[in-house]
Amino acid sequence: MANVCSAGLDIGFASLSYAQIGFLGIVQGITELLPISSTAHMRVVPAFLGWHDPGSAFSAAMQLAALAAVISYFRRDVAAVTGGSVAAWRRRDFNDPMFKLAVAIILATIPIGIAGLALSHVLNACGSPLRSLTVIGYSCIAMAILLALSELVCKHRRSVDQMRLRDALIVGLAQVGALIPGVSRSGSTLTAALFLNFRREEAARFSFLLGLPAIALAGLKELAVLLHAHIPLEAWGVLLFGLAVASISAFAAIWGLMKFLEKFSTWPFIVYRAALGIFLLAAVGQGWLQ
Repeated sequence: MANVCSAGLDIGFASLSYAQIGFLGIVQGITELLPISSTAHMRVVPAFLGWHDPGSAFSAAMQLAALAAVISYFRRDVAAVTGGSVAAWRRRDFNDPMFKLAVAIILATIPIGIAGLALSHVLNACGSPLRSLTVIGYSCIAMAILLALSELVCKHRRSVDQMRLRDALIVGLAQVGALIPGVSRSGSTLTAALFLNFRREEAARFSFLLGLPAIALAGLKELAVLLHAHIPLEAWGVLLFGLAVASISAFAAIWGLMKFLEKFSTWPFIVYRAALGIFLLAAVGQGWLQ
């Protein structure tokens, strides 16, 4: 297999076996759409098992698995927004709810698009300091605190139908935080939506729909970067296998999350994130993990 760096790009996944990538694909698919940070788990699980870090390129490309899962699960919403907004544009009905939602999704994507391009050289670099376990540990704890506050102080009564452009911009700005490993895209946007008083299941729906362009752009951009890096053919085989496995587990994760939030709060995720962050800081401090 190739070295873990190609043209300065972190491609640690190229050094892993199909069995290892299959296992990480399951972990990636589940954690990508739950508010617990897939990037954190892509650093922690290999480190704990003594495997090589699959790299930021793997995590970014795996977002295409999440994209497939979200579109599949919310296919009716996606079709309604796409068809409804196009029809509204043709008849110049700019007050149509579907047109407003489409504009909101585009608006929410702009902040992370700009920030992602500006930080791409840092995020995808070999040995990026942002992928350190210490950064991930602090991020996990910080997001646990914010998610806990959203549960304690907010009234969860609103639905996606009541969304305003201001709401979309706020959630879009929160999504920028997902560029920091350990924050979690779904975690940051779900937390922002909860602070805006959306019901838990509606906040998750809002989060996933608003995240579709960002997930697609990040995944496709990473594929383009990998193409230009001329990684070996066997690395592509490993990556595609991981995508297939992650797509299935991601769909299961989103189905489970939506069912869970219809009846329960996000406190299990809060406790898990806090425990994970504390464990990581302790493990690094004691030299258990590097």
